Amino acid sequence: MPRRENDNLSMKDALSAFIQKNKLEKGMNKVNAREAWARLMGNGVNNYTTDIELRNDTLFISLSSSVLREELSLGKSKIISMINEEIGKDLVKKLVLR
Repeated sequence: MPRRENDNLSMKDALSAFIQKNKLEKGMNKVNAREAWARLMGNGVNNYTTDIELRNDTLFISLSSSVLREELSLGKSKIISMINEEIGKDLVKKLVLR
């Protein structure tokens, strides 16, 4: 039976250590990017969002409205900075609206 660590850790530190030890950070980044998009864009945009996918440092957003896609493409750099700020790290470098 493995030996237990007897350090008193906060829940946040324990979860961070678990995520790093089990190499789950990539999956957590994907979830965080999806949640950040949903929180920042609100119901109006989320109703037209069909898929959100994070691959490497690129966030792919599928939209069902071409008009909305064009409107959002005008503010890509601002959307990227808002998402990175919401996540708390510089995760997204490029945004692809499709």
